[in-house]
Amino acid sequence: MPPPAAGRWLAREDKTLKALPVISAALLAATAIPAAAADLSDGKVKIGILNDQSGVYADFGGKWSVEAAKMAVEDFGGTLQGAPIEIVDADHQNKPDIASNIARQWYDTEQVDAIMELTTSSVALAVQGISAEKKKIDIVTGAATTDLTGKACSPYGFHWAYDTHSLAVGTGGALVGQGGDSWYFITVDYAFGHSLEEQTANFVKANGGQVLGAVRYPLGATDYSSFLLQAQSSGAKIVGLANAGLDTSNSIKQAADFGIVAGGQRLAALLFTLAEVHGLGLQAAQGVVLTEAWYWDQNDENRAFAQRFYERTNRMPNMIQAGTYSAVLQYLKAIDKSGTDETEAVAKALHEMPVNDVFTKNGKVQADGNMVHDMYLFQVKKPDESTKDWDYYTYLATIPGDEAFIKAEDSGCPLVK
Repeated sequence: MPPPAAGRWLAREDKTLKALPVISAALLAATAIPAAAADLSDGKVKIGILNDQSGVYADFGGKWSVEAAKMAVEDFGGTLQGAPIEIVDADHQNKPDIASNIARQWYDTEQVDAIMELTTSSVALAVQGISAEKKKIDIVTGAATTDLTGKACSPYGFHWAYDTHSLAVGTGGALVGQGGDSWYFITVDYAFGHSLEEQTANFVKANGGQVLGAVRYPLGATDYSSFLLQAQSSGAKIVGLANAGLDTSNSIKQAADFGIVAGGQRLAALLFTLAEVHGLGLQAAQGVVLTEAWYWDQNDENRAFAQRFYERTNRMPNMIQAGTYSAVLQYLKAIDKSGTDETEAVAKALHEMPVNDVFTKNGKVQADGNMVHDMYLFQVKKPDESTKDWDYYTYLATIPGDEAFIKAEDSGCPLVK
């Protein structure tokens, strides 16, 4: 509503005085509309989803995470304190320099308030550093390295869906417990792979197992023959695949060609989600033990959410996409609670608020920024065990959050006293 027109004064003083309450009321009405959004910068909330949309992790998170973020905005109500909520997205191509340039542009010129998802650990570490510099919130759902809440932690950085430690405890613990006490790792050569190998190896050795060797390869490799032959000749009971996305799928396909499992060794896919199982198919993926934070067919609430997601995407969500929904929703709740999108206030609210949504119940954010929640151990079904589309997992066990994640005081985060 525009302010009352000026310059048309009433001639008589008494009429002017009588008109003042009317004018004052009109002025109050004019300012009342934007007042609810007065503490929101730029009059809106703008969230960036930055991830791989064209490479090896395109199905792992990709444009599907963008859809999950949009669902969170819709479920929140579409606006916040009268202000619009906007989701923007970009493809970082798994390159930290590209991601850094996008993040700076978003923060400096495009009024983005927070960046989320951030598949690929090297990218997530780079963007978290920029977010700390700019005093902006970042919530990582797609990357795994524990450095995000360890030595590279930030007062404004949060790690949401999973990390390498929770995967190591889940999948590594299950296989060591089943007698898989000798391991050989095939590891993607960047921060995520290094962290996943290290965390799992530590867990194996702490439980009486041994690591017989490891080989590293560049992200996006297509020929794994030499790596698989080294793993095969090692004699290790478990071949640990410290990779993700298409790298994992291709590793498993080629392992079948070399008779790895037929020869008596077992494959441990240390980061394997519903998206990769679907792409690979049950015939190739059957029997693989894996850890996820969320599965669509666990309960009625998950199934209802997954059905809505399916109607938009023609696929069921994995833990990355469900985790992105949760992160966006919790961020909006934190702004709503704070009455502002000022970073310090929102970060404080995110640390204080329990997480209760379709992704998890009673999740808690530690002082290092890690959101602690239960993880779940699954085994991929055989083709004849699946009774419907996307019916891929058999539930094995729950790993309580306090066991799955590193305690804040042990994380190495310099912010933790």
